[in-house]
Amino acid sequence: MLQIVLTGMLTGLALIVAIGAQNAFLLRQGIRGEQVLPIVLTCLVSDAVAITAGVAGLGAVLDRWPGVLPVAQVLGGLYLIAFGIHAALRAWRPSGLDASDGAALTPRRAVLLTLALTWLNPHFYLDAVLMLGTVANSFGQDRWWFVAGTLTASVLWFVGLGYGARLLRGVFARPSAWRVLDSAIAVIMGALGVGLLAH
Repeated sequence: MLQIVLTGMLTGLALIVAIGAQNAFLLRQGIRGEQVLPIVLTCLVSDAVAITAGVAGLGAVLDRWPGVLPVAQVLGGLYLIAFGIHAALRAWRPSGLDASDGAALTPRRAVLLTLALTWLNPHFYLDAVLMLGTVANSFGQDRWWFVAGTLTASVLWFVGLGYGARLLRGVFARPSAWRVLDSAIAVIMGALGVGLLAH
């Protein structure tokens, strides 16, 4: 039982830790100390819903109607590119951590952005629904212990990233540091978006 939970944790971390749009967004907001709790909770609920759905059999639905994924790829690709352009504009005119840039997020907007970055990403479905759902079901009656492990990994990662990012606040008090971070986010978002559209 413990071995299955640990397997779920390691598998979950291997998928979650990969740098992507969701993690880049959470990192930036964690450094700013802005709307971290709503974003972390949205990430956790999204993971729980997707993984549970995958284990319950939603993976079979996507296998039956593969046309769902290409649509999500186009929407997700366009959204990521737009998000990358926005980050590039911030990098062009950076401000320090304590400066007011007029771009503060409300809780509602933070949640909506997180939902978009999560659910418009086809890789989220492939990883959380199809892959984890398939692996979990390979454990038969013990599959929910595997799910418990993956959800534990989600909690550790998102809480750690969101609130651990505050340790970097001193570094990001300088506009030049924000320029580097936003430039990296722009490249990541743009590359992910173009990759989705290309496929």
